[in-house]
Amino acid sequence: MTETRTGRGSGTWRNWAGNVTAHPVRTVTPASTEELAAAVRAAAGEGLAVKAAGTGHSFTAVAATDGVLIRPDRLTGVTGLDRAAGTVTVAAGTPLRRLNETLSAHGLSLTNMGDIMVQTAAGATSTGTHGTGRDSASLAAQIRGLELVTADGSVLRCSAAENPEVFAAARLGLGALGVVSSITFAVEPEFLLTAREEPMSFDRVTGSFDELVADNEHFEFYWFPHTDRCNTKRNNRTEGPAAPLGRVSGWIDDELLSNGLFKVACALGRAVPAAIPGIARVSSRALSGRTYTDIPYKVFTSPRRVRFLEMEYAVPREAAVEVLRELKATVERSDLRVSFPVEVRTAPADDVPLSTAYGRDSAYIAVHMYQGTPHQAYFTAVERIMTAHEGRPHWGKLHSRDAAYLSGVYPRYGEFTALRDRLDPGRVFGNDYLRRVLGA
Repeated sequence: MTETRTGRGSGTWRNWAGNVTAHPVRTVTPASTEELAAAVRAAAGEGLAVKAAGTGHSFTAVAATDGVLIRPDRLTGVTGLDRAAGTVTVAAGTPLRRLNETLSAHGLSLTNMGDIMVQTAAGATSTGTHGTGRDSASLAAQIRGLELVTADGSVLRCSAAENPEVFAAARLGLGALGVVSSITFAVEPEFLLTAREEPMSFDRVTGSFDELVADNEHFEFYWFPHTDRCNTKRNNRTEGPAAPLGRVSGWIDDELLSNGLFKVACALGRAVPAAIPGIARVSSRALSGRTYTDIPYKVFTSPRRVRFLEMEYAVPREAAVEVLRELKATVERSDLRVSFPVEVRTAPADDVPLSTAYGRDSAYIAVHMYQGTPHQAYFTAVERIMTAHEGRPHWGKLHSRDAAYLSGVYPRYGEFTALRDRLDPGRVFGNDYLRRVLGA
């Protein structure tokens, strides 16, 4: 086990967006479940808190600690693949890119995933990472088993048949119940998706929202504030043949336009906020329609190189259009200048206690601000709309909600906190963020 003692300097940990920093007493990189358990026991014996941090793609301080920081860089790789059962088991620190590439090499695939794959398996599931889907839910809902190191260093193997009450909650556990050391996902034979990307007006998308969701396996869209323009994406299974994006055309759309020129536009908007509405009108027309067919992870995911801050709420799906219209009206009647598009996705109801889609079909509405741009006024205005519709904030994205609010929008919230009291009564895995959202 590699261990590094740190101080307030070279040992500073920062998340991807740069808005969260932590100064752990030491950083540990275990190479096995046994080494991980030993690190937890040692920290608990010293009275130090323990948190695990993957690639830092959460915008909240969910993984921050001034105690012992677990980095899962050496807890990686596929450790089991069962075709008959339709499952794959991976170590917690395995990047989603590596998982998907390995699955593809074996002719297998996850059913659904989010729009980036730099996250670790445990980091993505523990905070509720999701994609968009009419019938297929978040990564956490695709878990069939997991291994959890608890506060006393015990190792619990959890599934629907073994420690089922822990399994139910720990699929999306916020790092509050223990440190996940491995995860077993459901997989299926690899398939092809045809992606159809098409510009639409705001009124057309919102007026046809229910139909677009019902008629497509995976539907999402981006609305460009200060305009009436959206860009839609519909992904559906197909028999093929594969027709992937050309290397040049893909680079132009995904790298030059969506990352390179978009970053320049955002930087200009940060320097001259008054120019943002004009920039938005130009940006909203830059991406034209396109259709392509490829294996799932190459369709679901896109490169994200422009850094930003993000807030996302899940609202009841039936409230989505009303929420979006309220959001558009708020931007139009205010002095807000928003250079990033608003992202809208959906998910079916699931049974994961702290899932933002628990018990209800949901629409996800995400707002962003370019790194270094004041975001508080915009995010506060958005949050006011979301909470009026019983919105549930994404656990890994910025929000101001606390235990009093969250206990009212999650039917099984009390069940989760009672399990936390049982597994971690001394709050070995606690930090300021968990104290706010789960209580002391």
